[in-house]
Amino acid sequence: MADAQEQIRQTVTDNDVVLFMKGTKSMPQCGFSSRVAGVLNFMGVEYADINVLADEDIRQGIKDYSDWPTIPQLYVKGEFVGGCDIITEMTLSGELDQLLDQKGVRYDKAAADKIRDANA
Repeated sequence: MADAQEQIRQTVTDNDVVLFMKGTKSMPQCGFSSRVAGVLNFMGVEYADINVLADEDIRQGIKDYSDWPTIPQLYVKGEFVGGCDIITEMTLSGELDQLLDQKGVRYDKAAADKIRDANA
């Protein structure tokens, strides 16, 4: 498990945005992972997708690493942001835009506005 913790730490350090999810960004394998990946994909955020179903040590390790019990988990510039509900709320409130702006992560602002308009 120590190897999994080091691998997770390295992944969140080496990538600006990381989504630990069930499945992949092109083929999510749960609704919650699909929702977060869909938001990031639609907004044009470049991110590393880590399929926790492919490695049980990573699947449990990410829960221990973040002290957060559920997947998906989004990290931006090494910082744990949250899971599906938090990312959904942040997207709709504009907080995700603010976070991405603060961290210098490129995304499509017009796409983010479209998500909010569609859910208003």
